[in-house]
Amino acid sequence: MKTLFANRMHISFAILALLLLLFIAWPLLRTVTASGPALLWQTILDEEVRRAIGLTFYASFIATAIAFLCGVPLAYLLARADFPGRRLVEGLVDLPIVVPHSAAGIALLMVFGRQTFLGQAFGLFGVRFVSALPGIVIAMLFVSLPFLVNAAREGFEAVDPRLERVSRTLGGSPWRTFWGVSFPLAWRSILSGAILMWARGLSEFGAVIILAYHPMVTPVLLYERFESFGLRYAQPVAALVILICLAVFIILRLIGGRKERAR
Repeated sequence: MKTLFANRMHISFAILALLLLLFIAWPLLRTVTASGPALLWQTILDEEVRRAIGLTFYASFIATAIAFLCGVPLAYLLARADFPGRRLVEGLVDLPIVVPHSAAGIALLMVFGRQTFLGQAFGLFGVRFVSALPGIVIAMLFVSLPFLVNAAREGFEAVDPRLERVSRTLGGSPWRTFWGVSFPLAWRSILSGAILMWARGLSEFGAVIILAYHPMVTPVLLYERFESFGLRYAQPVAALVILICLAVFIILRLIGGRKERAR
């Protein structure tokens, strides 16, 4: 605390930081406190709300798992391999952050719609994307994968290449070196990226609503209730979602803090 207020510059920075924190916390706190315990409990008992929240968490988890399977190898190549078009690939990975998510939804619909080649090909196996869970998953995957890939790449870049060379010198295969040296040392960055991607997927709205309005995930449900019934009907759902997300991230922070102290 003494360091924080050691000089006028620190005090000025603390005031500016406090303004930003209030900007984040005040609307969330106002939303949560506007609903009493009875109203929140009634919202929890709403089957449609529970189904939407469960679907949101599940779909974002599936999207994160897919990105983990394909994105970690991509991140390792970007961190270690020097190949033509590397900067282009990095830019392509970052592009979903810049593209408006409604535009991303339309782009996905142009590729995975019912009348498209891929849409019909997947349809032969009973998989459809429009108004279905797979559509929600690919929408979340598209807009949030940069968080995992970039975090994993930074984690691999922080691993000293000499450690990998030592493993190879001692007879380790590329696979054994990756799983025994590179991956464990970059694991915390990969995990942080996966958590950020999963969290980003929970809040996705623009791409999801265009590709798969139904079944409704939580952001779509909030929009539908606000448009149909107004703020009073949507606010308890928003408060419940905020509390659930807050609880999840507190648990993740506590787990992360324990692992940090155990090291």
